Amino acid sequence: MEKDELRNILKNIQDGKIDPDTAMMRLQNLPFENLGYARVDHHRNLRTGYPEVIYCTGKELEQVTGIASAILSQGSNLLATRANPEIFEAIKKIHSAAVYHQLARLVVVEQQQIKQITGTILVITAGTSDLPVAEEAAVVSETFGNQVERLYDVGVAGIHRLLAGMESLKKARVIIAVAGMEGALASVVGGLVDKPVIAVPTSTGYGASFGGLAALLAMLNSCASGVSVVNIDNGFGAGCLASIINRQVDQALHSNIEQG
Repeated sequence: MEKDELRNILKNIQDGKIDPDTAMMRLQNLPFENLGYARVDHHRNLRTGYPEVIYCTGKELEQVTGIASAILSQGSNLLATRANPEIFEAIKKIHSAAVYHQLARLVVVEQQQIKQITGTILVITAGTSDLPVAEEAAVVSETFGNQVERLYDVGVAGIHRLLAGMESLKKARVIIAVAGMEGALASVVGGLVDKPVIAVPTSTGYGASFGGLAALLAMLNSCASGVSVVNIDNGFGAGCLASIINRQVDQALHSNIEQG
């Protein structure tokens, strides 16, 4: 349930347009709805500014569609991560506006227009093999109302490719650096810019990369300050964190303008 919708219910009670029993029926699934196999958190948007997201891996198709139906019934937007084409088709039967981002493995349903955030999130990758994780971060950021730019295949093996994109690095408010192998990209970027860098290690690489563990440890041990690290292949988490940072800066800037 959105803040505006909750405010309207309270206002309608105050104005005598609906009685308390009717309001109770509309609010009966707050703060969560118990489906038996899941407790859908309808209050999450009120607390965090974003509705609950469905992580599809490990869930049965009926469970995913059940959770999706519960979220969509509240008028909220829907984001389902790690979704395959079968899941997309099932959600599209529930809501025709469902859109599938195949590379990012995301299903998005927009029922309400998202308030746009000024400032740019830049998503960069070391290589083309990192694109699925990078696109997950990029599309999540866009779904949450951010302007996103992409700078792909600029790893340290050809660092001149990264340096050629310095204009994009400088104008971004937040940077998400996605890399596998030895994960050096995040440290290099962190040493070039004066803004938050969110490092995303990927499981890309040969045997000694240990499924992304080598990149994770390298990023955690970055000698560049201002670099934070999310888990291996966690493009979703990086997109969320970047969006929170961008939104906080936006709110602070607007507050200063209003007070100024």
